[in-house]
Amino acid sequence: MSIQVFRKLSDIKYDKNTVLTLGTFDGIHLGHQQIISAVVEKAKKNKMRNFVLTFDPHPRKVLSKDDKVYLLSSLEEKVEIFTKLGVENIFVIEFTKEFSQQPAEQFITDFLVNGTGVSEIVIGYDHHFGKGRGGNADTLTSIGLESGFKINIIQPYKLNDIILSSTKVRNTLSEGDVASAVKMLGRSYKFAGTVVGGDMRGRELGYPTANIQLDYPEKLLPLIGIYAVKVILHNQIYNGLLSIGRRPTFYEDGEVVSEVYIYDFNRQIYGDKISIELVERLRGEEKFNSTDELIAQMNKDKENGKKILNNLNN
Repeated sequence: MSIQVFRKLSDIKYDKNTVLTLGTFDGIHLGHQQIISAVVEKAKKNKMRNFVLTFDPHPRKVLSKDDKVYLLSSLEEKVEIFTKLGVENIFVIEFTKEFSQQPAEQFITDFLVNGTGVSEIVIGYDHHFGKGRGGNADTLTSIGLESGFKINIIQPYKLNDIILSSTKVRNTLSEGDVASAVKMLGRSYKFAGTVVGGDMRGRELGYPTANIQLDYPEKLLPLIGIYAVKVILHNQIYNGLLSIGRRPTFYEDGEVVSEVYIYDFNRQIYGDKISIELVERLRGEEKFNSTDELIAQMNKDKENGKKILNNLNN
């Protein structure tokens, strides 16, 4: 069965025989996956439908005073991951400031009890929702007793005694620790975009690169530096070196640019879609005294990246 994505409550058929969960699920890390698996398994066991309620845009983007809110996953990426996890129905609720002022009890009554219908709600141990994040497990339990649905609370997922959260994954990537982020997500961290024209400096240095304009501008990129990566282009997978940085050797205060050098590749791909899968960070960005110094370092990066990527394939 293909996944169904709903944008309006009126489009959803009421069915009391529903097991669901709700949340923003940024990144859908292993802790989130534990919750989703419980929903899918319980629905299957009891021959009910499963549902995930999520929000778009992310509440942080609406409520934060910081204009620059970067996230682990776009809605499109979340739908793709939910599908792989066995979710059959997703309700994407538009998150607005007005919506954020809705009391928790009203939200549960209007959207779940009288909206989708619900037999069981699966939530994480620290789940909060509604105006001022005033709703929690106790709120749901109380309403459930009145309205006839059960609450299943999933205990925290720990990795090396650390409780997983989207914030921890974001912080880990912001520190350039790709390996830890991969462990928390249970999969590689990816981003996608379109190949656009650059200043051709890479080609002049013997390392032609594809400049990437992100599909999702709010996508969190890892710490500035050089990374060994997998490149997905035209349904083919290539080895590559990703540079995220301001190119200080050439610019005093340049904008942050993402560009990838693809090993053993020499085709014109402007305007094409490209996906990058992070493997390992090689080093931070450096300012070199000359282009010769820069080229010498790029040669080292090429060999170091090749070793990492070849070991990955073996």
